[in-house]
Amino acid sequence: MDLIELTQMQAALVTLVVLAVMFALFIREVFPTEVVALLGVSILLLTGALAYDDAVAVLSNPAPWTIAAMFITMGALVRTGGLHAFTKYAERQAITNPRLAIGMLLGFVVVASAFVANTPVVVVMIPVFVQLARALGVSASKLLIPLSYAAIVGGMLTLIGTSTNLLVDGVARARGLEPFGIFEVTPVGAVVVVVAMLYLWLVGSRFLPERDSMAMLLSGDKSKMKFFTEAVIPPDSNLIGREVLGVQLFKRDGVRLIDVIRGDLSLRRALEGVTLQVGDRVVLRTHMTELLSLQRNKELKRVDQVSAVETTTVEVLITPGCKMVGRSLGSLRLRRRFGVYVLAVHRRNQNIGTALDDLVVRVGDTLLLEGAPADIQRLSQEMDMVDVSKPSAREYRRSHAPIALIALLGIVALSALGVAPILALAVLAMALVLVTRCIDADEAFSFVDGRLLAMIFAMLAVGAALESSGAVQLIVNAIAPALRDLPPVLLVWAVYMLTTIMTELVSNNAVAVIVTPIAIGLAEAIGVDPRPLVVAVMVAASAAFATPIGYQTNMLVYGPGGYRFSDFLKVGIPMNLLVGIAASATIPVFWPL
Repeated sequence: MDLIELTQMQAALVTLVVLAVMFALFIREVFPTEVVALLGVSILLLTGALAYDDAVAVLSNPAPWTIAAMFITMGALVRTGGLHAFTKYAERQAITNPRLAIGMLLGFVVVASAFVANTPVVVVMIPVFVQLARALGVSASKLLIPLSYAAIVGGMLTLIGTSTNLLVDGVARARGLEPFGIFEVTPVGAVVVVVAMLYLWLVGSRFLPERDSMAMLLSGDKSKMKFFTEAVIPPDSNLIGREVLGVQLFKRDGVRLIDVIRGDLSLRRALEGVTLQVGDRVVLRTHMTELLSLQRNKELKRVDQVSAVETTTVEVLITPGCKMVGRSLGSLRLRRRFGVYVLAVHRRNQNIGTALDDLVVRVGDTLLLEGAPADIQRLSQEMDMVDVSKPSAREYRRSHAPIALIALLGIVALSALGVAPILALAVLAMALVLVTRCIDADEAFSFVDGRLLAMIFAMLAVGAALESSGAVQLIVNAIAPALRDLPPVLLVWAVYMLTTIMTELVSNNAVAVIVTPIAIGLAEAIGVDPRPLVVAVMVAASAAFATPIGYQTNMLVYGPGGYRFSDFLKVGIPMNLLVGIAASATIPVFWPL
């Protein structure tokens, strides 16, 4: 029963207003995407614009459940080293022929992304591409955007290549369309892949920047060994009462003041104005030559050396499965628990080096860490972070890799033959990899992105409100007259451009759920087959090349590549236009309007 009784027109207007506010919040990023989506659903339920029965019916949509099951099957493939085997082969090729290795790896990324979630593919490949960049003597920024783009277009090749395709299929089914076959979109996807790769090879590489990563910008000469030196202030020290930032000894070349520890309290957060007291421990980062010099310096005769630990500076990437996501750096107590310091954080277009304790960690952040190698490795393993400078070494369950591969291939083959729906096959594959211990249950379910699923279900509910309230019909009635007489290619182009512009600004999954019913309603109003317009939405909702926020893989390479927002605009806008032209010209050939 609805809490408030609304007329049809009122319900439609309320739904459109709520949707507009949601999109504004999506763009401003005041709250996480899934929080905004859940807030929108709550308001729609409270106002009666979304009926309770319609909201509950959303749970029967097979798309989110298929996505969850595919996450687990994909996790088993990663855990057994199925992806790792090819990357090791490419690494060996990189020693003798780096350019051939890049071509092989980009091809592998395209193919792999057609069958497994492209986000973990990119996570695995970032360190490999960083090493290849070193072998070629170029900046990693020349390779990481192509890596992300290859994963995006690879996902367009099949129905299971990306969650967006599965969502569009789920919404289309709810509107009465025939389910899409697993390879039904492959012809268009193949054309897009060829166009995208040719563009990157012939033109796009000229727009890619030559830019240092955060570690290179902030950590200085990485060829010199660095040490954490911890010194205590004794009772007769001549440094007592002096402001720590004014001590010339701590400002010498090759010396960096990291922290002042008083009791068990770190004062690093606000060193300005701190005066040294008896018993304070000063943490410095030095090179070996400076360490020896400090030990011999007469000013340090009254400063007792406590320890000197060889350290390293590494960049780590915060991936969707990282246990630090959503927590502030201060609450993690990394210094106390691991002996590791966060020197800076790269987020979006900025390097953040102050007020780090209050910073809440987000997916896509790149952290510059300093500490003993063993301590950093322990932290990375416990928190599931990725060192972007080198591929992670872990114990794979290699003997189980054939089972995980068979499970994935079974989904593809049986679905293509029409033996069973994709959801049923995905659930069976998930059960197989769990029962055969390709992956433990605890680790398996960590691959399921709960925040993504919450956002998907919420947006499906918003889509249901748009449909039931009549808001979709209002939108269709407004735009149908302008599009009615367009030739098929231009009609597909119009739907494509509407979708791709929106997906550059907000979540691609959210856009897919909102635009798909509009495209179907538009086709029905004009009197054409809705399937080609749905395919246009499917392709365009993933074609987010022009901004780092449009697609998660773009966010993952943003920090490690040291990119600026404008870098994606320069490379991505021509890519968007070319892919749009190719898709719009190809879709009417395979699905006549």
